[in-house]
Amino acid sequence: MLEASLNQIEQLVSDLMHKNAQLTEQNTTLGQQLAQAKEENETLQLSLMEQEEKNGATAARIQALVDRASAGVVNA
Repeated sequence: MLEASLNQIEQLVSDLMHKNAQLTEQNTTLGQQLAQAKEENETLQLSLMEQEEKNGATAARIQALVDRASAGVVNA
């Protein structure tokens, strides 16, 4: 009886150690994926800011052209 209980405990400990190793590996992988996702997110945010800057400059140029065209029509 005691021998059977000891064998069960050994098996359970072995199973738990195996599961712990799997979860540790999975946790490491998820940590790497998270770091990569954060880096991609940062890159995309910088790209978005650059694009917004370009769009703002383009909008300003277009508005200046519209203003000039409007002034030309009024003066004509």
